Amino acid sequence: MIDPRDMAHCREAIRTGSLSFHAASRLLPGAVRDPALALYAFCRMSDDAVDEGSDKAGAVLALRDRLDLVYRGTPANAPADRAFAAVVEGFEMPRALPEALLEGFAWDAVGRRYETLSGVMDYSARVAAAVGAMMCVLMRVRDADALARACDLGLAMQLTNIARDVGEDARAGRIYLPTAWLWAEGIDPDAFLARPKAYPGVARAALRLLDEADRLYARAEAGVASLPLSCRPGIHAAGMIYGAIGGCVRRARGDSVTARASTGRVRKLACLAAATGKAAVSALGPRAAVLHAGPEPEVAFLVRAAARGEARRGRSDALLAVLAQLEAQDRGLA
Repeated sequence: MIDPRDMAHCREAIRTGSLSFHAASRLLPGAVRDPALALYAFCRMSDDAVDEGSDKAGAVLALRDRLDLVYRGTPANAPADRAFAAVVEGFEMPRALPEALLEGFAWDAVGRRYETLSGVMDYSARVAAAVGAMMCVLMRVRDADALARACDLGLAMQLTNIARDVGEDARAGRIYLPTAWLWAEGIDPDAFLARPKAYPGVARAALRLLDEADRLYARAEAGVASLPLSCRPGIHAAGMIYGAIGGCVRRARGDSVTARASTGRVRKLACLAAATGKAAVSALGPRAAVLHAGPEPEVAFLVRAAARGEARRGRSDALLAVLAQLEAQDRGLA
């Protein structure tokens, strides 16, 4: 499905750019691992272009154009684009899923902040839960309950990322913690961005976010038994590695400003070993009450799109609006 040279490029991009996913992917079967690496390489390189470039609006608009080419079957002449196009064709990837990712990147480019937890979840749905739904598609799983639990895992992982990266984001002029939580702690978000420090109130907000992530990790676990048996260790490993990152933040009492939490190679290997055993236990059957719980409101659109296989659906009005805003910004009109 994917040209071996393009696949080698994607593997290297993930090996150096996304250590946690690269570790977890080692437990996936080859038929899922290679397209998953291609998917993650495309997403990661797109994310880096928006995060690290000086022209964020231009980077998002370029990604829009690249997605258009992918879905026309004429991808840009780049390894990640060609590999992702092969994934889209081979798995009939619903367009709404990568378009959701595009919308999340557009929100980053316009500097959107989120007042409430629901707003943070809206953002997390786009930049992370959409990837969870795409992973289900790669496993040939379109069951709505399994998709909802995969989105739970994506949400949990992104909330963990936000709690881990508070200091790094603040020094880059970004804030993803719910601003209402910060105001309740007596912290002015703009003042914090101007002088990022390990304020106790910021730490408490990060810990609150990890509490929410833990709730979602628990919900997600119930869905793993709905996945193909060969895929379960890799998905368990992903959740456990990110959960361990959250544990590091907790041990620092929520302070992710002074230092950025990370898990070392030994800890990752321990998670891989534990995930294999956990997968065997999950094979005994899902926890039905949790498995069949409805999706979080913020990810319901992803579940519908993946379950119905809406491969060619047009862009949403919300996405078109933020892209128009970026076009105006790119032309110097806003």
